[in-house]
This record gives sequence, structure tokens and C-alpha cells, in this order.
Amino acid sequence: QVQLVESGGGLVQPGGSLRLSCAASGSIVSLNVMGWYRQAPGKQRELVANIISGGSINYADSVKGRFTISRDNAKNTVYLQMNSLKPEDTAVYYCNLRFVLVRQYDYWGQGTQVTVSS
Repeated sequence: QVQLVESGGGLVQPGGSLRLSCAASGSIVSLNVMGWYRQAPGKQRELVANIISGGSINYADSVKGRFTISRDNAKNTVYLQMNSLKPEDTAVYYCNLRFVLVRQYDYWGQGTQVTVSS
């Protein structure tokens, strides 16, 4: 089994910064995608950013230039540095790990609340 443990959420003022971390453990295929999704109240879950184990990165347009995703493959850990936070970034942020081994596997963290408010 695979487990994802997130940390780093909280309350921050507009313009502030937060760093999220997500550590994966268990039986993990080395070629994988780790990423962050978020879900605001009344909205669908959306991709924030993801990073393939080889280094390719995707960002949602709404966070480009403000958020930076990175990973440590040796630790199976993914990070999300969030700068210049806006109230509209308020959401529950979920870590995701995806890989293919005969079929696609998707694993999710428990979610961490990020609130941007003055």
C-alpha cells in the first residue's frame, strides 16, 4: 500500500507565503507523477501543479509565476512553494501520486487547509 502524508498548510495574509510538503511511502514505482490539487468550497477539485519523476512540470495558469513545485526522488517527497498568495488560493490542498503498473494507480493525501485572509 501507498501512504501520502501532507504538512504545511495554515492561515496566511494576502501576499504571504506557505510551503506544502508531501511524503510518500510504500510500494512506489520509480516512474511516477506527483502533484498538488485543490478544492475550494462549492468547486470541483482542480490541478495546481504536477511534476514527473524525470522532472517535467505542469502548472495551472492561475498559479504560474507564484507557485513552484519540486520533488526529492530519493525521499519520495514533493513540495509546493506558494508565494504571493491571494484569497482565491484558499482551498483544501491534496497531494497526489500517480503511476502505471499494468493499470493506473492514483493515491491521495488527506488534504491540508490553506486559508488566505487578512
